[in-house]
Amino acid sequence: MQTIEAPQEVGSHTSSFSASGAADTWTEVIQPRTGLLDLGLRDVWRYRDLVMLFVRRDFVSTYKQTVLGPIWFFIQPLLTTITYVIIFGNVAKLSTDGLPQLLFYLAGITIWNYFAQTLTTTSTVFTANAHIFGKVYFPRLTMPLSIVLSNLIRFGIQFALFLGCWAYYLATSDVVKPNAFLLLTPVLVALMGLLSLGLGMIFSSLTTKYRDLAMLLTFGVQLLMYATPVIYPLSSLSPKYKWLIMANPLSSIVEAFRYGFLGAGTFSWGMLGYSVLITLLVLLTGTIIFNKVEKSFTDTV
Repeated sequence: MQTIEAPQEVGSHTSSFSASGAADTWTEVIQPRTGLLDLGLRDVWRYRDLVMLFVRRDFVSTYKQTVLGPIWFFIQPLLTTITYVIIFGNVAKLSTDGLPQLLFYLAGITIWNYFAQTLTTTSTVFTANAHIFGKVYFPRLTMPLSIVLSNLIRFGIQFALFLGCWAYYLATSDVVKPNAFLLLTPVLVALMGLLSLGLGMIFSSLTTKYRDLAMLLTFGVQLLMYATPVIYPLSSLSPKYKWLIMANPLSSIVEAFRYGFLGAGTFSWGMLGYSVLITLLVLLTGTIIFNKVEKSFTDTV
């Protein structure tokens, strides 16, 4: 009996079959999903090596062929913080709850940047990678997950910068009073990542048909920062507007991060629970829409 090896197809399957018509041995079978809640997480786990490759690609390509390279990870938040200190701290004279302005703004910028960068990048997954999606099969969910992880590395670098400044003020002044709530940092970062992932998948799915949303998102992220206590403390708001800012699920996360490390600000388990609930709802909605759109987006992109 003569056995013929079939040529391998990228992203589909390999098989071997006999000339006499013996049963094929399939190593990869691609089947359509039948339910909206069928997330295919098992397939994502099988392609974890691809996720790591995407993470490395995103991280390396960001500052490739730049003169300063990874130093930009530090320059960007520092320049932003200095700008906020001059404009919001000295010109507008916004309250910082008695905390050093540099440390106050750097704390808000560090955790906010993780959310904003992840959301902005995830929202272009379909349109920016249509040329790959149209040629090769792999679980589409791997792409937004890799963006969350690559931005987590950037957050880690900028978080180290924040810790350096925090340690300096902790050693040289008595206004910084950290407490046990700083142990919630991994939870807060995870909430930021999951919320930005959910919103990013929603916008990524919708922008395949409505490109105007891409413009709206860039503008909306900037506005959302002002609706989040990044450049001002929640305690400085009047009750007339405070409830509106507290309705933003990002507010309690930023406030809790600042409260844990700096000892000033507002912390409430109820507000944090509200953020967790909204995050789960947004993530579930985003995943369902993403799974639905991935089946037919190549017809509209």
